[in-house]
Amino acid sequence: MTDVKRALTAQRIETPSWAFGNSGTRFKVFAQPGVPRSPEEKIADAAVVHKFTGIAPTVALHIPWDKVEDYAALSAYAQDQGVKLGAINTNVFQDDDYKLGSVTNPDPGVRRKATDHMLECVDIMDATGSRDLKLWFSDGINYPGQDDLRNRQDRLHAALREAYDRLTGDQRILLEYKLFEPAFYATDVPDWGTSYAHCVELGERATVCIDTGHHAPGTNIEFIVAFLLRQRKLGAFDFNSRFYADDDLMAGAADPFQLFRIMYEIVRGGALDPAYGINFMLDQCHNIEAKIPAIIRSVMNIQEATAKALLVDRDALTKAQNDGDVLEANAALMDAYNTDVRPLLAEVRADAGLDPNPVAAYKRSGYQEKIVADRVGGQQAGWGA
Repeated sequence: MTDVKRALTAQRIETPSWAFGNSGTRFKVFAQPGVPRSPEEKIADAAVVHKFTGIAPTVALHIPWDKVEDYAALSAYAQDQGVKLGAINTNVFQDDDYKLGSVTNPDPGVRRKATDHMLECVDIMDATGSRDLKLWFSDGINYPGQDDLRNRQDRLHAALREAYDRLTGDQRILLEYKLFEPAFYATDVPDWGTSYAHCVELGERATVCIDTGHHAPGTNIEFIVAFLLRQRKLGAFDFNSRFYADDDLMAGAADPFQLFRIMYEIVRGGALDPAYGINFMLDQCHNIEAKIPAIIRSVMNIQEATAKALLVDRDALTKAQNDGDVLEANAALMDAYNTDVRPLLAEVRADAGLDPNPVAAYKRSGYQEKIVADRVGGQQAGWGA
């Protein structure tokens, strides 16, 4: 049990700046009182999540949503708040120029604009000390024949190559994928295989980012995790949950058993330790629920899934697998999943000097009332109402 507690204490989860701003669906953004008005206030809210959970010491930025004049100063501000700046996320999907795509657009001028933005984000990484350049492309086509599918892959590779070659030190690319949306016919990076193939072509500093909400129904995400770990090509997660087509619910909300299965593969692959290099990040935009408590609960949900994964009797599981005992092998997983790990996590938090109940502690802190009183006219997460 000591090893389990040590692993849980060392666990790290990155929070996203955009999760703290007003956000919604395609139809409506429901504004909430007290949401941040600036990147600094987003960072302050992220620092509060870390204060009460103890395992969320970094916050990801989204450019240009979090654009500032002095990124070194922003990094120093984050450190003063008790956190650090994490992944830098690009935005090549909101400008009118990107109607037909960004880096895969048939117009070379638009492709140049999109690639220059990616290079700008590497410059920001230099200033903030961030390791990860996070790339997601909405690029795709709506109709057969609208554009050449192979040419678009060539254009994608050219942009990725230019950004990759700009990286220095331990910097790396995290290439995300999404099954569909907004393209109706073909998406240029629709699945983990496409992302993986491009990352292999680029080199060792290009890795795949798995967004848990970006798959077809019934997709075995833990298989993808196991495969990419075997290839040393899993660089990051975007944790969230979904019931139908997209993400943005709290991690573990729709299928906590799936989250457990994913975390078991992480534990089994020896990839939970931060030294392994995986960026475990939340990617959520809360529409009707309070922002900070939702992020805290998401962190707690991942902690619970991780704790259960760590409790799997690996020896019993391996023996059952080798013996071909189907029921006992399944039981080894289910016994761990059905364990109530909340008392264990309460002990881990207490040992770290934290309140055993982070949500209750946050509610008692008065922070929510303070930001409601102090902040007027909170900022959108990045997209319009």
